[in-house]
Amino acid sequence: MIVGNGEIADGSADRIDAADLVVRFKCGSFGKGGRRTDVVAVCNTGRPAKSMLTSSEWRDKQAVVDASEIWSVRDPQKFEAMRAPLAQSHPELDDFCDDYTEGFAAFAAETGKRHVVIDETVHEAVDAARGLHQPEPYVVPSSGLIVIAEILARHLDDDIANAGFGHAGWNGHPFSAERWLVESFISAGRLRRFNPSDFSFSSSSQGA
Repeated sequence: MIVGNGEIADGSADRIDAADLVVRFKCGSFGKGGRRTDVVAVCNTGRPAKSMLTSSEWRDKQAVVDASEIWSVRDPQKFEAMRAPLAQSHPELDDFCDDYTEGFAAFAAETGKRHVVIDETVHEAVDAARGLHQPEPYVVPSSGLIVIAEILARHLDDDIANAGFGHAGWNGHPFSAERWLVESFISAGRLRRFNPSDFSFSSSSQGA
């Protein structure tokens, strides 16, 4: 179960918590969207990363405390290569590629968690797939889409669902194209959109 930062339907908590693996992001739906948290995915570059690492509020969130893994969604090598082009195209994003991956690795080590960096090939595969939809110019894919792509690549035979994805937010993400791509995953049977009224997990699920 991949739980985004958007609206979660009433009655979702128990069904989300029944999943074998629950991935969250900013964890804003924690409670209404269940409490189980196995993975917290983070933006490990720029202002969001700095804010999280310097915030006791983030470190003390129950979802972060409970998680056994922290996933850094931005490959440092990929983002360092983006620094010079972004300085030309988006000079206002002067700290966008500042890398805090080591900080998240240290936090994970201090708290007994596994730290994972999602490889740049996932980012590049998402860029290529969305090219089919001809998105407007954008900066990077959203963390949510990167995690969906990573989970689909890792768990080929599992029952995978997403909840709380509104495909809206920062204008540097191409959300209309992302919505199209997620719909294509659903149409192909690779992903399910969570609806608490008709959703259940099979007891034969392969799990995480």
